[in-house]
Amino acid sequence: MNQIVGVLLDPITFKGIPKKKTGNERLSLYNRAAKQLELTPFYTSLHQIGPKSARGYLYTQNKYKLVRRPIPKVTHNRAITLSPVLKQKLKQLSKSSIVFNRRNRYDKYYIYKLLHQNASLRSYLPVSLKYSTKNLQAAMTTYSSLFIKPTNDSIGNGILKIAKHTSGNWLFYWKRGNPKLVSVKEIINKITKIVGKRTYMIQEAISLATYKGRPYDLRISVQRGETGDWQVTGMVGKVAGLRSHVTNVAKGGKVRRTEELFKHNELDEKTMKTALYQASISILRDLSKKLPHLADVGLDIGITNRGHIKLIEVNGRDQRYSFRKAKMKTTFYRTYETPLKYAKYLLKQGSR
Repeated sequence: MNQIVGVLLDPITFKGIPKKKTGNERLSLYNRAAKQLELTPFYTSLHQIGPKSARGYLYTQNKYKLVRRPIPKVTHNRAITLSPVLKQKLKQLSKSSIVFNRRNRYDKYYIYKLLHQNASLRSYLPVSLKYSTKNLQAAMTTYSSLFIKPTNDSIGNGILKIAKHTSGNWLFYWKRGNPKLVSVKEIINKITKIVGKRTYMIQEAISLATYKGRPYDLRISVQRGETGDWQVTGMVGKVAGLRSHVTNVAKGGKVRRTEELFKHNELDEKTMKTALYQASISILRDLSKKLPHLADVGLDIGITNRGHIKLIEVNGRDQRYSFRKAKMKTTFYRTYETPLKYAKYLLKQGSR
């Protein structure tokens, strides 16, 4: 009989299972991979979990069946758990199941500090500071271009950019459209007002390589697989939309295959991919020593015109749809298959 693997979903995604309306989560790919691996996925949500059993959907004989069953020995977390109640429920689940990617939303500045402890990784890190008016003023005297970003938001929400103008004033990029030219005093007032009491960080803006005049970065899927070690499952480019300072696909960014981007910048594809693979694996091996249970991560990595690699962000719950939009069907499938291979690895380890 196939072994059961839990897949923990957000409540809205869970409710959409009977009608097969699960947003960005492609459960059909989990089902396909599970069949190949002789596993049975059990889709549940934290609201459905009790002390010893859980309600959820088993996918068997090509259909979803709502059942109550014992909690699976291994669970892949795809839910965002920000409230104290959900965090407590996740902690409770973790007592009876090995939950990987247990925590999947991290403060961006905290991640920077963790990685900065490792001297061998510092060349990949753009200089970052905790936001304060004092730090902003200091950074403006040192750097010609900066990002000011919320430390706990995703999909490019709330990111500001400023760049020094030849006049001595600064260009202010916020929402899509042309930047505004403002004085130093005005820019500090504007940013202070936008930030308010929320936690932000200041990050040195990388001079990103461009594609047809627009900056781009790369989304790299880094996951633990069948041996338990980290692997790069795939990478794809995200090109900023027209008059946009962010590359996020949710904010109008366009996906492009890396081969096309590297060729456009006259960068050797093989050399770049080798360097990017090495950087990605090094970053995750280091990070996972400090953050247990990490297993399925999306890195946003920038490269300069000369091919220098800079880490922009670590995404603890990679949405993966960039690969689908780039029509990279095999890679998209593997981003679902690899975590299940890791689940099977954990089940084997537990049975020894």
